[in-house]
Amino acid sequence: MDYFIVVVVTIAGLYFHGWLYVRMRRWMDRDLALSLAGEDPAKRDLMLKLLARARVEKVRRKELAAWLEREAAGDR
Repeated sequence: MDYFIVVVVTIAGLYFHGWLYVRMRRWMDRDLALSLAGEDPAKRDLMLKLLARARVEKVRRKELAAWLEREAAGDR
C-alpha cells in the first residue's frame, strides 16, 4: 500500500510539473508577442493571431521572435 501511495503522488507531481511547464511556456510566448506589439490594440490582436498561427505551423521557440517580427512586417 505504501508503494502505491508513493507511485500515485509521484505521477501526480510529475503531471503537475509538466502542466505548469507548458503553461509557463505559453505565457512567455504570449508576453513576447504582446511586447512586440506595443500599445496598439490592433497590432496586439494581429500578434496574438500570428502567435496562434506559429503554433499551428510549429515554429520553434528559438525562431519565434524573428518569425513574429518578420510576419508582422509582411502584413503591413
